[in-house]
Amino acid sequence: MKKLFILIIAFMCFSISVEAQEKSHKELKGDQYSFNYSYDKAILKYTHTKDLTIEGKRNLATAYQKTGKLAKAELVYADIIKTSSGIIAEDYYNYSMLLRSAGKYFDANIQMDQFAKLKPNDLRVLDYQANKDNLQKYLINNNEFNVTVMKINSSDQDFAPAFYKDQIVFASTRAKMRMIKKTYNLNGKPFLNMYVSKLNEDQLKSPKNFDKGLNSKLHDGPASFNKEGTFMAYTRNHNRDKSKDKVVELQIFFSTFVDGKWTTETPFNQNNESYNVGHPSLSPDGKTMFFVSDMPGGYGGTDIYRTIQNEQGVWEKCENLGDLINTEGDEIFPFLEEVNGVLFFSSNGRFGLGGQDIFIVKLDKNGDFQVQNAGVPLNSQYDDFAVIADPTSKKGYFSSNREGGSGDDDIYGVEFTKLLNVIYRIEGIAMDENKNPIPSTIVTLQDDQGKIIETIFSNDKGAFTFIVESNKNFKLIGKKETYNDGEKDANTLGKDRIVKADLVLTKIVEIEPIAEIKPIEIVETKKEVIAKKIETETDLRKIGEIENIYFDLGKFNLRPDAVIELDKIVIIMNDHPTLSIEISAYTDCRESKAFNMTLSDNRAKTSAWYIKKRITNPSRVSSKGYGEAFLTNSCTCEGDVVSDCPESEHQLNRRSEFTIVKK
Repeated sequence: MKKLFILIIAFMCFSISVEAQEKSHKELKGDQYSFNYSYDKAILKYTHTKDLTIEGKRNLATAYQKTGKLAKAELVYADIIKTSSGIIAEDYYNYSMLLRSAGKYFDANIQMDQFAKLKPNDLRVLDYQANKDNLQKYLINNNEFNVTVMKINSSDQDFAPAFYKDQIVFASTRAKMRMIKKTYNLNGKPFLNMYVSKLNEDQLKSPKNFDKGLNSKLHDGPASFNKEGTFMAYTRNHNRDKSKDKVVELQIFFSTFVDGKWTTETPFNQNNESYNVGHPSLSPDGKTMFFVSDMPGGYGGTDIYRTIQNEQGVWEKCENLGDLINTEGDEIFPFLEEVNGVLFFSSNGRFGLGGQDIFIVKLDKNGDFQVQNAGVPLNSQYDDFAVIADPTSKKGYFSSNREGGSGDDDIYGVEFTKLLNVIYRIEGIAMDENKNPIPSTIVTLQDDQGKIIETIFSNDKGAFTFIVESNKNFKLIGKKETYNDGEKDANTLGKDRIVKADLVLTKIVEIEPIAEIKPIEIVETKKEVIAKKIETETDLRKIGEIENIYFDLGKFNLRPDAVIELDKIVIIMNDHPTLSIEISAYTDCRESKAFNMTLSDNRAKTSAWYIKKRITNPSRVSSKGYGEAFLTNSCTCEGDVVSDCPESEHQLNRRSEFTIVKK
């Protein structure tokens, strides 16, 4: 996709700066052609100019890049970085991107390292440093995507497919032969129009013009539709632009299908003659729209935004999706698959395989964003973009200018073998027999073989949620001090993606005398083995030899290795009925302090709960979480400081410690 986002029309407008006075006449003429996107003419002037300035070399590289001559653009940038003066940080970045598009990943990283030295806080640098070690993973086909080229592609640009009822609408520069053919300077091809194609199993049938009434003199498309196909948003050049910059920006327009035809376009209330607004993506109900803009206040390049239509039908102020998505580069073509909560977008600002790469944003079990590069075969060293996905069929489409197509941008089919597995949730409330919620209930999810999948605490309203797989049987167990355990079976065998499963815990009315309480069977079995190591009363001090217990990242359920240590403590405390201990729990430095304080408190409570259920006089156990305080090593990551500690060192901080407070 040579055009990326800025499919704009510029009129002649050229001013000569003080620096430009030093340029030759041919270079200045090349600058004029470059400004008008007449890149072939610009290349001709630049290549016949002696002693091009460094700015002229950059313009020549851009002209080569825009016309698909990436190898020549790479050579120009190789020459630029040899220059002793006048080099800017972006030269290293642009050279790195060209090397990456050529599959020269090692050399590309060398240039990115130079860029990182000059702009260490650049979002592109931070993403590169966080993901450069994942390159081999991105290059391995893990069979999550099966890709098929569409036979309807032409030698022109065919890209940005959109679901429209049971058909596909896409943007294309294909055009019938006319006596006078209007073309776009950037690529010499006709202006974009929208085409529609019916589905034919795994292929698309021959396309037709979508609606001639929506065609303007300039670009029309890409488009997006609501689920019913009665409301559309699409990109178009603003052909009445009167701004001083003489550049016709992209804008979004809407149309509604009424009485068998599409109504006259209505402009988006956030269009602006000073910047571009385009690439709309509507939610199924047509009330939420993601779009792309280079408006002021973003992170640089083009960013992805979201807006919601209120009850009065007015689109509210747009929201930038933030630096978890956007960078100083170009983020384009957003698409939200709502069933699974998966957002697709493309970016040349994030670390990838080359050009524009497709990225996938999923919500994890904690509700946090997880942005990941889709890898091959969805991505390549070329431009890959504009994904759409149907969760019902687990199929979709995307665009690419990779080798093996019909030429320029082409449309490809994709089958999602894993990503679009429908997510199921088991939700419930831990409550007593009178339906009063029980906060902080320990809720354990087991599979049908009794294996523990996850353990969590209910919130302050007794509510809990598990994200689970489909077609499975589960068992829920709720535990709380002074309550009998509650159990509930649940399954995801039906069509409902949200399964309700409340837990009822009955209050313990009568407590047996302490003298009659016996350790549970699992502790009794281990006691004979462990007791041999505890010989006398003075050996009680050996509790200091009991190992800390450790937790997985972001978790507070007890691992098997932790249970072994806790069982040792249970035996000691049952042998010494006056012994009291305090449990102190901690986290590593990652996540916010507030999150870590809550997480450590849950770890302390889980550790205490296990011991209390197995000893006489449970009040002898107290617990407290200390968050990320008192790290055992120097693995800190506060503010802008990112820890480079290995996982093994972070693990040492995710612990519970045990202290004797009374013998």
